[in-house]
Amino acid sequence: QVQLVESGGGSVQVGGSLRLSCAASGRTFSGYARGWFRQAPGKEREFVATISWNYGTTDYADSVKGRFAISRDIAKNTVYLQMNSLKAEDTAVYYCAAGYPPGRGTTQSEYAYWGQGTQVTVSS
Repeated sequence: QVQLVESGGGSVQVGGSLRLSCAASGRTFSGYARGWFRQAPGKEREFVATISWNYGTTDYADSVKGRFAISRDIAKNTVYLQMNSLKAEDTAVYYCAAGYPPGRGTTQSEYAYWGQGTQVTVSS
């Protein structure tokens, strides 16, 4: 069993930065990956970024490429999402996910474990 706890959300102005953290408890195995998804009001949850735990391979949604960076601290069992140049359309609840995705790790169904979510609000 894996438990995930997100932190670091908040309110920021357009162009600002935030860093989200997701701490995990529980044992992990080969092929493990962590991801970030987000859900804006009235919209479906969408993929943001993913990272493979063993190799650090990353993938991003086109909408955040060049602005967001996902990273991991293996010793702390924590994944981060550094968000720069934030836009109003980045406003959403951000969810951390963990699992063993059989594919690229860009879809919700590939993850078995989810955090409770943290709100990010970007205003002009």
